[in-house]
Amino acid sequence: MQIRLLEDDPAVRKALEAALSDCSIAVIPEQASDAQEIYQSRPDCDLVVLGHHSEATELAALKQALWPTPVVALLNDPSTERVVESMRAGATDVLDRSLPAIDIAQSVQATCEAQQTAFGASTAERYFHPEHCRAMHDLQSSIYRIGKTDSTALIVGETGTGKELVALQLHAASARNDHSMVTVNCAAIPETLIESELFGYEKGAFTGATSARMGLIEAANDGTLFLDEIGELPLAAQARLLRFIQEGEIRRIGAVKSTKVNIRLICATHRRLDELAQSNEFRQDLYYRINVLRLDIPPLRERGNDIATMADWFAVHLADKLGVPARAFSKNSLKMINHHTWPGNVRELQNAVERALIMSDEVLLELDLPIDMGLPECAIAPDRAAEKVIDDSADELSLEDYFQRFVLQHQDAMNETELAQKLGISRKSLWERRQRFGMPRNKPTGDD
Repeated sequence: MQIRLLEDDPAVRKALEAALSDCSIAVIPEQASDAQEIYQSRPDCDLVVLGHHSEATELAALKQALWPTPVVALLNDPSTERVVESMRAGATDVLDRSLPAIDIAQSVQATCEAQQTAFGASTAERYFHPEHCRAMHDLQSSIYRIGKTDSTALIVGETGTGKELVALQLHAASARNDHSMVTVNCAAIPETLIESELFGYEKGAFTGATSARMGLIEAANDGTLFLDEIGELPLAAQARLLRFIQEGEIRRIGAVKSTKVNIRLICATHRRLDELAQSNEFRQDLYYRINVLRLDIPPLRERGNDIATMADWFAVHLADKLGVPARAFSKNSLKMINHHTWPGNVRELQNAVERALIMSDEVLLELDLPIDMGLPECAIAPDRAAEKVIDDSADELSLEDYFQRFVLQHQDAMNETELAQKLGISRKSLWERRQRFGMPRNKPTGDD
C-alpha cells in the first residue's frame, strides 16, 4: 500500500512514517510547497492523510481535487463539531492527531484495506485517472459530489464516452452501493416489450403471461436504476415512468394495486433531449424531472494529452487480461493516437489498443486505424454526388473522397465485412453510404 502524508511538523511526520512502515505502508515523498503543485502532481496512491498542513483548512477542495482517493483527517481537537464538519467536507475518516503514531498507522491500514475490499481492487487499477484534461477533473469532482446524494442524475455524452462507467461510479459513491445497480438499455428493448420489462406484469395480463413477473424497476428496489439511452424510450412508457418518478410507486401491467419502490434514478443519452422535447418527441415534463443533476462527458478528441496516456493505460491492463506482454506504442502509432478524431471515443480507443496487442508482431505496438485519421466529421457532405471525379493531386481529401476511393480500389478483392472492418464502420453503415453515394455492390460473390 502507498499513501500520501501531508504533515508539516517534522517530528510528527517522522514518527508516522516509521509507524506506517511497520504496517507495510509506504509513504510517498512530499515535495509540493503549495496547493497548485499538490493538485497537479496527483501521484497514484491508496489514501491521503491530512495533518497539520496548509491544505487542512481547504479539505473539501482537496478532496474534490484528489477524488476518488480517500482522505483521512488528523485533528488536534477532534470535538464532535469538528469531526462532523470534516466528514461533511469529504473525509473518509477522522483521527485524533495526538494518538500514538502506531495507533494512527493501524487505523490508516484498516481504512486502506476497507477501501480495497469495497472496490475489489485499488481505484488506481480499476479506473483511468485523467492527468491533463481540466474538463475530466471537473467531471470527477462532480461525480463525487453528486454520488453522495439521492437526486436523479442525467449523464450526457457521445457514444463510447463511458456513460455507464460514470453511472457505476455514481452508484459506488452513494449510500446504496451495498445494493445492486440495474442497467436498462432503452434502445435495445423492442417497443412492444418496454413497459412489461420496466414495470412487470401479472399472470393473465395478456396472451402469454402464464405467470407474474417482476419488472426491472422493482428489481432495483433500494438500489440504483440506470436507464441508458433514455431518449429512445417510447412516449407511452415515458408517461408511466413520469408517474413512477413523481409518486415513487409502480403498477404492474394487469395489476390493481400499486407497489412502492425506493430507488435512485440515473439516466443517460447521446441525444439532445431539449431539442426532442421541443419537437414533442420526448415529454417535456419528463425531461425536467430527469434533468436535475447533469453530467456532460467530453468526447475523447477534446481530452488533449490524456488520449495518449489513456492508450498506454489500456495497453497495460488489456495485456494482462489477454495474457500477452505489455508493449509501448511506436512513434507512428502515437502520432495516429493524437491526430485521429475518435468518433467512437473511448470504446474505439480500447478496441484499437486490444487489436494492436493481438495483431502486432513487432516489438512496439502498431495501431490499425480507419482511413479518416485526422479529418473532422464536419468534412462529411451527404448530398455530394457519387460520380464526382476524385482528384489524386489534391492536398486534402474529404471523408467521402477517401471512402469512395477505398471502396472502388478494394471491393473486388474484399467482401463487405472486410471492407467495413478496414473502414472502421459496420456493414449497415457501409451499405447506407453505398446507397447515399450511388455505389451499389457490383460483385456480391464471396460476401458473408
